[in-house]
Amino acid sequence: MTELFASIGGFAFSAASFIIALSIIVFVHEFGHYIVGRWCGIQAEVFSLGFGPRLASRVDRHGTRWQVAAIPFGGYVKFLGDANAASAGADETAMAGLSDAERRRTMHGAPLWARAATVFAGPLFNFILSFVIFTAVVMVTGTRTEPPQIAAIDRLPGVNELMVGDVILAVNGVETPDYKALADAADRTPPEQSVGYRVRRGDEVLNVAGPQPLPATVVALQPRSAAGDAGIEVGDVILTANGQPTPRFSDLQAIVRAGKTDPVTLLIWRDGKVFDTMMTPRERPVPTKDGGMETGYLIGISGGYWFTPETEMPSLSDAAVIGAGSTWGIIETTVRGVGSMFAGAISTCNINGPIGLAQATSSAASAGIGAFIWMVAAISTAIGFINLLPIPVLDGGHLVFHAWEWAFGRPPPERVMNIAMAAGLSIVIALMIFGVSNDLFCK
Repeated sequence: MTELFASIGGFAFSAASFIIALSIIVFVHEFGHYIVGRWCGIQAEVFSLGFGPRLASRVDRHGTRWQVAAIPFGGYVKFLGDANAASAGADETAMAGLSDAERRRTMHGAPLWARAATVFAGPLFNFILSFVIFTAVVMVTGTRTEPPQIAAIDRLPGVNELMVGDVILAVNGVETPDYKALADAADRTPPEQSVGYRVRRGDEVLNVAGPQPLPATVVALQPRSAAGDAGIEVGDVILTANGQPTPRFSDLQAIVRAGKTDPVTLLIWRDGKVFDTMMTPRERPVPTKDGGMETGYLIGISGGYWFTPETEMPSLSDAAVIGAGSTWGIIETTVRGVGSMFAGAISTCNINGPIGLAQATSSAASAGIGAFIWMVAAISTAIGFINLLPIPVLDGGHLVFHAWEWAFGRPPPERVMNIAMAAGLSIVIALMIFGVSNDLFCK
């Protein structure tokens, strides 16, 4: 009975995390359509968060009905003169009774530039949301000081003579003026449990011994991962893999990579206790040196430094640059992933459906508000990009229709638009079904 309640509680937490994340993203996306449409003189009749029966609503002074609907997986803005929520065509009966001034306030009677701007605003606001979140996270958490300085020390087995406040000047004789140099030095250290550090401690420069800069420590767990399913926890230290010592995270990676999908047995150190566990690596996309993607073999953990870096508050402009770079990086990764999938370089199992997204948002929420907000930003960027794909029923498809109208001076024939919309809807439904099947059957 206890396990049943735990399962129900876990499901409820996953569902709630997903619905909250999706609601934020959908609201911002649809608000982009709404507000830019209003700026362009287009009247919104309905702003709906969710689909289906209306649960609650109110009409504002502009005549727009704001509502929450029963099915929380999406939303829409219905503009004056729209035949349906997708703005796929005009309600000719309603349009026929409008004056010229009233027609100008409809989605289909407004100038082309106003319609295109209103359509593009949804994905744009998704990108803006991601940018704002990433920038805010940097402003709150700060950026790492350089040279690397220790703010807190993780508990690890073995010798560690370093102290909080130490500034790391060199590792095994390799100078470390910044974190890139520290990572390079970590790659060059011998596979031993302890390495030499040169540090500045107050007014002194000392030579001390400490752990590998990048030990085989679990800093983060990926959702739906082999490690998570095997009971691995954040903070665990992996001592051996298949009996081979793993003092460095790169040692663990090499062993897992060489075995591909062969089961791997890990010896784990957790708070002074040692135990072993076995798991089977799973195929996942990994970036290549040339910027592409390929199939890798992962157990689903991320490593990092054995200490918490000292940070400093960046300027708003520096944080904005980092926020923009993070947003663009997700777009690049999405584009590379889609391209590699079509090229057959990575598995189509990497297309997630609602179950996979719910598990990802739940894992992020469990890790803390910071991780959850970061996940919202990442999903928002991906949804903004996907909505720009030239598929009818998506915003990108509408923009293609507007480009046709700009090029030929008139909209596409109604028959062509109807066929395209039906095809686009079929594609979207097929992708949703494919994503759900991946959630259920792909490991």
